[in-house]
Amino acid sequence: MVLKNKKSLGQHWLKNRAVLDEIADLALTSDVDLCLEIGPGLGTLTSSLLKRFEKVIAIEYDDDLARKLPGSFPGKNLDVVNEDILQAEIDNLAGGQPYAVAGNIPYYITSPIIRKLLETQPTARKIVLLIQKEVAERLAAEPGDYNLLALFTQNLAEVELGPVVKAEEFTPPPKVDSQVVVLTPLAEPQVDPKCLELAKRGFSSPRKKLAANLSGGQRSKADWQEILRQNSINPDARAEDLSLWDWETLSSI
Repeated sequence: MVLKNKKSLGQHWLKNRAVLDEIADLALTSDVDLCLEIGPGLGTLTSSLLKRFEKVIAIEYDDDLARKLPGSFPGKNLDVVNEDILQAEIDNLAGGQPYAVAGNIPYYITSPIIRKLLETQPTARKIVLLIQKEVAERLAAEPGDYNLLALFTQNLAEVELGPVVKAEEFTPPPKVDSQVVVLTPLAEPQVDPKCLELAKRGFSSPRKKLAANLSGGQRSKADWQEILRQNSINPDARAEDLSLWDWETLSSI
């Protein structure tokens, strides 16, 4: 039986073995023998992971792919879980063992997957994902180019960019290039995650200046401009310009 990709699930299978091996290498970390793979598909990345980890637990939403995958790796220490990653209880799957995460994930659920992985306790020691290049670059952004996902991610993990993967390296090719992103979760958040509740207001209308987005209730736009000025933040700033520590400062006022 030939399995075709399902466009509704965002399936694009990477065929470049060198890149697959590099993703698996990047997922390696000391004292971790277990890797959770998200969306194994045809098992191309699974093959590389099984050569580097003692055990792989592959979480596959597609019923047909999940059913076929074990037969591709007879005798290997591979468990296949036919489940939606956004519904999976990752901590239970890991069974208390230290674990890494790797995967070529669908573009359309990148944000919820990253949020789930970083909020799961205990957190993975290393998370290596192949995602849309533009999103990967934004995750590693600096002030002036932040979005809410970047702030959330950088608050909880060190972010590094891996290799860029051209669209033609996939079957079928997506419309845009991809890039590997490596997340190393931090022992503690850099700032209290509650600070980012204010950031949500700041990003509510990204084209507006920050003071306008934050105004309302007891504080006017002019009030917020003065607060920004008093805290050495440009009163004409937009949300994308502020660092985690700027949000920490503003949320404490």
